[in-house]
Amino acid sequence: MPTVDPKQAAQQLAPIEALLIELGNRFTAAGYEISLVGGPVRDALLGRLSQAPDLDFTTNARPDQILQLLEGLADSTWDVGIRYGTVGARIGDRECEITTYRSEHYDPSSRKPEVNFGDTLEGDLGRRDFTINAMALRLPERVLVDLYDGINDLAKGVIRTPNAPRMSFSDDPLRMMRAARFASQLEFEVEAETLAAMVAMHERITIVSIERVQVEFLKIVMSDQPRLGLKLMVDSGLADYVVPELPRMRLEVDEHLQHKDVYEHSLTVLDQAIMMETMHEPVSGPDPVLRLAALFHDIGKPRTRKFDDGRVSFHHHEVVGARMTRKRMKEFRFSNELIDDVSRLVELHLRFHGYGTGEWTDSAVRRYVRDAGPLLVRLHKLTRADCTTRNRKRAAALQRSYEQLEARIAEITAQEELDSLRPDLDGQAIMQILNLPEGPAVGEAYRFMMELRLDRGPLDPEEAKAALLSWWSVRNANS
Repeated sequence: MPTVDPKQAAQQLAPIEALLIELGNRFTAAGYEISLVGGPVRDALLGRLSQAPDLDFTTNARPDQILQLLEGLADSTWDVGIRYGTVGARIGDRECEITTYRSEHYDPSSRKPEVNFGDTLEGDLGRRDFTINAMALRLPERVLVDLYDGINDLAKGVIRTPNAPRMSFSDDPLRMMRAARFASQLEFEVEAETLAAMVAMHERITIVSIERVQVEFLKIVMSDQPRLGLKLMVDSGLADYVVPELPRMRLEVDEHLQHKDVYEHSLTVLDQAIMMETMHEPVSGPDPVLRLAALFHDIGKPRTRKFDDGRVSFHHHEVVGARMTRKRMKEFRFSNELIDDVSRLVELHLRFHGYGTGEWTDSAVRRYVRDAGPLLVRLHKLTRADCTTRNRKRAAALQRSYEQLEARIAEITAQEELDSLRPDLDGQAIMQILNLPEGPAVGEAYRFMMELRLDRGPLDPEEAKAALLSWWSVRNANS
């Protein structure tokens, strides 16, 4: 159970106490109310408020009045969300959002919420997503306002809407995704009535803009326990409309016949990829490229499944999966760079196993490094994470093979600078030796020299020239 301690909350808020008092005094002196609200209050009560948190405030002042009251206090302000009542400000090292009391709801046919300004804190808290986010600290006196028993839900680890969940999800269907996100971030459970409403209303997520859905989906993937949120999305039916490839993997038995299904295997690989972020050098923070690749690495299996003599196979699922990953991520409107990196890792995730016995020739190592390029470290981590066999002997053998490959890469990289692998002859040298103008033949020769470099390693200039001339002679004779 989470520990909720008001004294601990006071300690958590101590670094921002002066800011809270200053804002409270400014607004109340002008005749307005202002409260710290939502996530910062929740996290302070849980003892997990970050050292430099973004702060959310709510007030009965209107946006123009908020801007006036921030003059002389804020280092900068921005009004990107001002049409929805939100003014952004940087005050010292804190980013703050101050929002006019409001209510919002969706028209059944609209993708954008209708926002109406309110006049009371009580009304504002009632329209918030969950009770754990519907608590406020009234300023400047710093009195906790908890109208919906959010502290008790924090203590029990429960996600529950302040009002009837069907009404809440009708007002903003994205709250169903947020329930999955908070399940992942806080390791809380969704209360039964709230979960039932998610199951009944999951199709309504389709009216929300893909940009807002993408943000919540990525926050789930980047959380401490993404499995919890992803399973909630699948079990509630949300995933059918957000990332339908995920539930489609549930009935696909993987080729080793040792896992419950490909869906469970993929979640396990995601769990293990998260472990690899800190267990495998170089360590990293939460890595969206690695995590999305782990989640999607077997996405192509349902489309490639075939049965033969009682066994199931998924030939070329990595190629199909890379295309499917690219398509899904484009629909999510992720950046081109993220799409390229994730889909490339999906395509490469079986490359290690293609070398069979683990006896890595120099040529195989060079090609592996060349194909992975800047994704090499992530490919190492993904390949290790993809080992979910329960056979200890096989797992140990795979572990040794991984270690041998990485050792061989380090050895050959030190000798040949594989990170900047190039042919021994560049385009200019090829044109001079073969007396060729720029054109397709030069590119063909360059590719030959690159393959030669991969096969034989670095050659001295005379060896490289002789090999090029020999290839050119044979090529022309056969053309």
